[in-house]
Amino acid sequence: MTNQDMSAQVGRATTAAKGAAAQAGDSKVVEWGARLGYAASGVLHLVLAWLTVQIALGEGGQASQSGALGTVAQQPFGMFLLWVLAIGFTLLALWQVTEVLTGREAFDKAKAAGKAVLYAALAYTGFVFALGGRTSSNKQTKDFTRTLMEAPAGRVLVGLLGLGIVGVALYHVYKGWKKKFLDDLQEHPGQWAVVAARVGYIGKGIALVAVGVLFIAAAFQQHLGKTTGLDGALKSLRDLPAGTVILIGIALGLAAYGVYSFARARYARV
Repeated sequence: MTNQDMSAQVGRATTAAKGAAAQAGDSKVVEWGARLGYAASGVLHLVLAWLTVQIALGEGGQASQSGALGTVAQQPFGMFLLWVLAIGFTLLALWQVTEVLTGREAFDKAKAAGKAVLYAALAYTGFVFALGGRTSSNKQTKDFTRTLMEAPAGRVLVGLLGLGIVGVALYHVYKGWKKKFLDDLQEHPGQWAVVAARVGYIGKGIALVAVGVLFIAAAFQQHLGKTTGLDGALKSLRDLPAGTVILIGIALGLAAYGVYSFARARYARV
């Protein structure tokens, strides 16, 4: 078989894969599953907001993915809700995969790939709790950071990870301030949702800046410290002057993002 024949076969296979991905993306099951996933994200952010308030008031709590899902598990009908959340995140991750395969712009493909990984991780954690198991996002983040630190040029990699998180954080702030989130929707969601989205994206962006700064600090100091993701960042902010006020503000931002996520479930361009 010549190189030209092989290239033609690869081209046909790629076209077929894109066609299958486009068909899956247009499926009503995937569409409504994605909407369910956005609603699940709303629930998760509301619980994270509550856990952030607890941290602000010095009442403990773990403001992480596993902490939020563990809190859901303890509520009435919590196990049923966990199954709903896990299925929603799974279908939302699947939809993001179809966006990776059918997208045209490299930036859009990269963004969809990152979201697919995030929602797949949320789905996995949700299923673990729904099946009666337990897991710790804090430990997973610290273990991942330790593995990265021990790799060749590990400190550089951890620093770059921190810079990447700060970049995502600033994009959240920009997206909220400039109302770029409206591009994700098929129609205007109403002024209440716009206000919630602006507050939510900016508040979440501020929280992510703190996460990124901790990774950058770990790279410089070669010490893991509080590199446990959002939970570690929030607990570090609590120790600052006016830390309680800052955390309450972030909690309001996370709650607002959760409220907007319900509007996104209805109006998202899927």
